[in-house]
Amino acid sequence: MVTKHLKLPINKKDLTSLNAGELVLLSGVIYTARDAAHKRIIEALNNNQETPFELNNSAIYYTGPTPNRPDEIIGSCGPTSSSRMDDYTPMLLEHGLKVMIGKGKRSLKVINSMKKNKAVYLCAVGGAAAIIKQYIVSAQVIAYSDLGTEAVRKLEIKDFPLIVAIDSQGNSLFERKQSN
Repeated sequence: MVTKHLKLPINKKDLTSLNAGELVLLSGVIYTARDAAHKRIIEALNNNQETPFELNNSAIYYTGPTPNRPDEIIGSCGPTSSSRMDDYTPMLLEHGLKVMIGKGKRSLKVINSMKKNKAVYLCAVGGAAAIIKQYIVSAQVIAYSDLGTEAVRKLEIKDFPLIVAIDSQGNSLFERKQSN
């Protein structure tokens, strides 16, 4: 199987060419956000306030990295269960989110919103948090520092290995074909 090298922000042609099951090496800027951060981002959108980062064409990695040692850029940084963000995801997709990274299934509501908004869901390998951090070039807390490990971080990644779990047509590794 061919591995695709992709750069963020991802262009529409590359995004819509991805198929469930393909391997991807992703480079560029992603943002970390878990449940608590998602709740605050949605509250900001509902109150017509600025979000911690531009949502349009962005990528979110569902992770809460462990504290880093003095000689590390970041601590262990594995994916968390993406379904925990499903209640918030359709609104973020409506505001331009294009790439989500995590692990596990997504709800039908999220898949339908992904199809409508031409977004993809990529899976990182769970249980490999200590290995995953080697693909992170830089890390900086940019919002909600009071949330500790769940603060929003801006990460620069290089050749981050991922699997296309759900493509922009709704085809999923977790379910039978869902497009059309």
